[in-house]
Amino acid sequence: MTVLLYNTDGETKGEIKLDSSVFNDIINTSSVYQTVKSYMANQRKGLASTKTRGEVSGGGRKPWKQKGTGRARAGSTRSPLWRHGGVTFGPLPRDFSTTLPKKVRDLALKSVINAKIKDKRFFVLDDLTVAAAKTKMAVAIFSKLKIDVTKDKILLLVDKLDDTTKRALHNLCNVRVTAGKNTNAYEVLRADKLVITEAGLSGLTERLKA
Repeated sequence: MTVLLYNTDGETKGEIKLDSSVFNDIINTSSVYQTVKSYMANQRKGLASTKTRGEVSGGGRKPWKQKGTGRARAGSTRSPLWRHGGVTFGPLPRDFSTTLPKKVRDLALKSVINAKIKDKRFFVLDDLTVAAAKTKMAVAIFSKLKIDVTKDKILLLVDKLDDTTKRALHNLCNVRVTAGKNTNAYEVLRADKLVITEAGLSGLTERLKA
């Protein structure tokens, strides 16, 4: 499989051959589903908490005597039936996180990248450097690739960036920058367009071949 290689002026510099062991046009939807579900579960904090009748302060004294008042029996003002009482079967702090085998996670990442390539939403840049720390210069690079930074969610995968380029990209709220070797299936799937530098592609390929 080959894809076009662009420079920052939007010009085609030729084609780059992708490693067939990683980029093989195979899309495994089952692994994508499992990985995204696991990723979203791992983002949950699980901090919701309520108190049982034994944990609510107060309520130690019996509100009234057991018999003779004509009212229902009551042993505590912190009963779940009372206002300001405890909660029956309420949520408690818990861990929602799950783990998946590395092979499943890697297969999902390969699948979503293959889908981006198939849909022609995958762009490879020879390098990404901006002359000055100006947002309009960063916007111009994406515009030359016919990517609208105001509408498209862009995932930019790099090896490393200089400070000037980081500052130029900082104000682009639709552009998420991460290292190619550290990306995951969820953020690739969420992006409308995937832009990757040649060095970032090498790091990503080495990771998925391991």
